[in-house]
Amino acid sequence: MTTGCVILAGGEGKRMKSERPKVLCEVLKKPMLGWVLDAAEEFGFDEIGVITGFKCELTEEYLQTRSGNITTYYQKKQLGTGDAVKQAMELVKGVDCVCVLNGDAPFINAETLRRSFEFHKSSGEDVTVITAEIDDPTGYGRIIRENGEFTAIREHKDCSPEEAKICEVNSGAYWFNAKALAAALPRLTSNNANGEFYLTDCVELIGRAGAFTSDDPDIVLGANTRKALFELNEKARERVFERLMNDGVDFIVKDGIIIGPDVKIGCDTLVLPNTVILGKTTIGKNCEIGANSHIEDCVIGDNVKLDNVKAVESTVEDNVKIGPFAQLRPGTVIRRGVKIGDFVEIKNSDIGENTSVAHLTYLGDSDVGRGVNFGCGCVTANYDGVNKFRTEIGSNAFIGCNTNLIAPVKVGENATTGAGSTITKEVPPNSLAVERSQTRIIENWQKNFKRKKK
Repeated sequence: MTTGCVILAGGEGKRMKSERPKVLCEVLKKPMLGWVLDAAEEFGFDEIGVITGFKCELTEEYLQTRSGNITTYYQKKQLGTGDAVKQAMELVKGVDCVCVLNGDAPFINAETLRRSFEFHKSSGEDVTVITAEIDDPTGYGRIIRENGEFTAIREHKDCSPEEAKICEVNSGAYWFNAKALAAALPRLTSNNANGEFYLTDCVELIGRAGAFTSDDPDIVLGANTRKALFELNEKARERVFERLMNDGVDFIVKDGIIIGPDVKIGCDTLVLPNTVILGKTTIGKNCEIGANSHIEDCVIGDNVKLDNVKAVESTVEDNVKIGPFAQLRPGTVIRRGVKIGDFVEIKNSDIGENTSVAHLTYLGDSDVGRGVNFGCGCVTANYDGVNKFRTEIGSNAFIGCNTNLIAPVKVGENATTGAGSTITKEVPPNSLAVERSQTRIIENWQKNFKRKKK
């Protein structure tokens, strides 16, 4: 049985007061649409379609950053959820079952999709409404049942006093028999106060419907305002903390800590205050991360200590110590046992095992061997204003304080550069390179007299 997923993502969200489509507003630094797409891709739909609308170019730009095969359909005017699904009629007609999801409901998950799909198949109904039991159903459509059987969805404003007490609500997510949905969509009318075509009307038009209740009440949560978006962030943050603590991760306090939903951290790792960990970051066991560190899309090994470190798209192997006040820019690889001290910046470089970069050093586009020692204030000058070049430093080399290595240049194994040297030529292995200008002393320099006069 082939399955398709239609994600509604065309709304403007005026109350959000944003220049972006509402679905691109972020929960834990990840667009709400991204959360929904993750669930859909984990489920394994044969086809995924996203309905765009308001500022569709921004939504499509985001979708291009994802690896999945996603088709977009454009809704020119915001004429309701039913009209939005109409735009994906090609997808609907090409599969057996269609799941419709809201792009601004980030807590939908693959497990709920799997279980509701099994319910949908076994029930034999043409429609399955995914529902949840929540403490405060205000504003949600109520699920009406008779003798336990689903009969209708009642909008909040149309509920009787007794119906208003019902806590089972419509999540806005559905499974449809694709043929039944394709037949119902053209029959939708806009005879309502807003003059829109509602997908909920398809439930009544199709007739044969059931309701699956999710174990996770958060699947119904969305955001129409900044306050609601903040509350989603708070809830998502707590969910991440709970997951990580169940995995054996330590937190002394939660102050200022933000961890993205895709981050994985090993047991006995301690995350200190004011630390931000985002993207597809993976951190090993028995590490200490922070305080005041920012880690994004990195792979961190075991027994690593990062103190006031910013690292982006970098790899750090086991038993490494970095910081305080160090930066790893994209493309950097730090091998086992490396020590990197304060005010060091490394960009697109491979730093060999047990190398020491103590302080006040910049290494850009460099390949460094094992056991190299960098003195204070060293620089690889990798850019001539037009092109960038690489520097190669052999194992066990000693780079003296304030050495400038003018790329492209190579320093051999066991070689030494004298402090204050500007190296412009290849340094052979086992040699000392001292490249300084001859000292000139100009006595009674006029500038000194001017200073004294002042």
